[in-house]
Amino acid sequence: MKSIYKILILGAVLMPFTACDDDEFLEKDPPTVIQEEQVWNDPKMITSLLANYYDRLPTYNSTSSNWQAFAAYDEAMWSGNGEGQNNIQAYSPFTWTIWNYGLIRDINLALENIDQYSATLPDEQKTQFKAELRFLRAFVYFSHVRSMGGVPLVTQQLIYDFSGDPSSLQLPRNKEHEVYDFVASELDAIKEDLGNEGSIRRANKFTALALKSRAMLYAASIAKYNNESGAPIAATPGGEAGIPASMASDYYTKSLEASKEIINSGVYSLYKGNSAHLGENFAEAISKKQANPEVILAQDFSTASDKRIWFTYDNIARGIREDNLSSSNITPVLNLVEDFEYLDGSSGELRTRTADDSDYIYYDELDDIFENKDARLYGTVIYPGASFKGQEVEMQAGVKVWNGSGYETVEGNQLGSDYTDGETLVGSSGPHRSITEVSNSGFYMRKYVDPTPMSSTRGVRSEMWWIRFRYAEILLNAAEAALELGQMQEAVGYVNTVRERAGFGENSLTELTVERLRNERRVELAFEDHRIWDVKRWRIAHEIWNGSPNNPDAVLQALYPYRIIRPDHPTHNKYVFEKLVAPRFGAPRNFQVPAYYAALPQDVLNNNPKLVRNPFH
Repeated sequence: MKSIYKILILGAVLMPFTACDDDEFLEKDPPTVIQEEQVWNDPKMITSLLANYYDRLPTYNSTSSNWQAFAAYDEAMWSGNGEGQNNIQAYSPFTWTIWNYGLIRDINLALENIDQYSATLPDEQKTQFKAELRFLRAFVYFSHVRSMGGVPLVTQQLIYDFSGDPSSLQLPRNKEHEVYDFVASELDAIKEDLGNEGSIRRANKFTALALKSRAMLYAASIAKYNNESGAPIAATPGGEAGIPASMASDYYTKSLEASKEIINSGVYSLYKGNSAHLGENFAEAISKKQANPEVILAQDFSTASDKRIWFTYDNIARGIREDNLSSSNITPVLNLVEDFEYLDGSSGELRTRTADDSDYIYYDELDDIFENKDARLYGTVIYPGASFKGQEVEMQAGVKVWNGSGYETVEGNQLGSDYTDGETLVGSSGPHRSITEVSNSGFYMRKYVDPTPMSSTRGVRSEMWWIRFRYAEILLNAAEAALELGQMQEAVGYVNTVRERAGFGENSLTELTVERLRNERRVELAFEDHRIWDVKRWRIAHEIWNGSPNNPDAVLQALYPYRIIRPDHPTHNKYVFEKLVAPRFGAPRNFQVPAYYAALPQDVLNNNPKLVRNPFH
């Protein structure tokens, strides 16, 4: 068996790469030894290798990786056992650190092996596989640059000669804009060779364009908004962190062009398979795997292949869980819910008190307070009065009893308990101030929670996929780039297309502001790993989450429903709502300027003296 020792020193420890790197495995006597020539001339083996690389693509938080971080910002809070993400004193600069040169090394090696060993592989297939590998590498480099700024660009294997001098392998960081430029140039070079037409699990031409659309928008935003920020980050002397403001327009143009190529192709469209219920339609846009024209690329899971995830098990609403020993860990917060507008275009703040604040507003049914809301709210969260999997998610925090001059609030310590009148005191799904694994915020997750029977059981679990790119994002990317380039009507058109699917009238907007566009991204793309990256690239994270207990954006809010007990009065058995700071929430969100660029790991810096630190680190 061939053994080739290869090494990449970019701050990582010396790591020899061999055909078999497990000593225990070497002691075994395998019935078949697969030679390099066999692997790289067999399309099935190469495809299997690609599948492994797709699964290893970096995602900061998804339903299969680090999903707890959905509760780390202002979309949701932690309602599970322990403190979770509720008491973050300040975001560490290491929170978003990524240094995944192991995957880059593997992709580079695969590219070299195809050239060296694939003698009988048809040229067309060889070209496609190489294009797919380069797409994956571009994706990995984008994941690095959005976190770290400039990183060393390595496109071939670095071979250690065991001389004792690793300096030739200790590469410096490239400029931040050079990494973005590399991503764009790679995608341009390979997009026509990717094949995989119609695939949503492997990259094709439009997947490459989707990545370019996103990456160029990020580069443009950093170039523009870092320099307009009230606390601009000075670029490092070598440009490893920082993009000149003069480059913003060109990046916005490249993002818009990539988006428009997807839009004008007619290959993708917004999912509209359920016209009878726009809220369910939006939920299906995420969950439906068949006849879904919106999904561009997804990481898929399958019970038949025993490739399943726990997200539904851990996050299904408490009162309808199946055999769970865990549930309701991530629960959306009022901060997000109130950013979903009413369909008349008015602000989304829920109406709980009269205009003069003299009394509650009384509702006949729990879900009446959400009437005429943006349909994406229903498709994203489970709110009081809503159902899931055909079952009502019973939510009531207690009762308010009239004592002749005012209301006394009565809450209980048992979920699903009744008041003395035989009617509900506390719903089987809370919300509750202190019980864990039940909502503390007054809401539950709907997006990405699998409605399939038995999907929240230990024995079955969920095969709900994770969407990496979908058409709605491309429309919003195009709108943002067009708006920044002064193309107002084009930007408005893209946003209106997204809003119409959510129940807004045709041409509901006639003009667009940056703030309104940003809110559209917030409500459309909630829980899809966009929020943190958006506020970072706009350089507003330190303003939204400034650590002040007096800042409503930095403090997570809850909504608690109560039943009125006032016999012989028109308000008897109606419902009112209290807005409050989520009872289990701790420290206000506190994002400090040094966290815009993630810190390089200390062992990386120790092993490579050519690497410079990011600003403030």
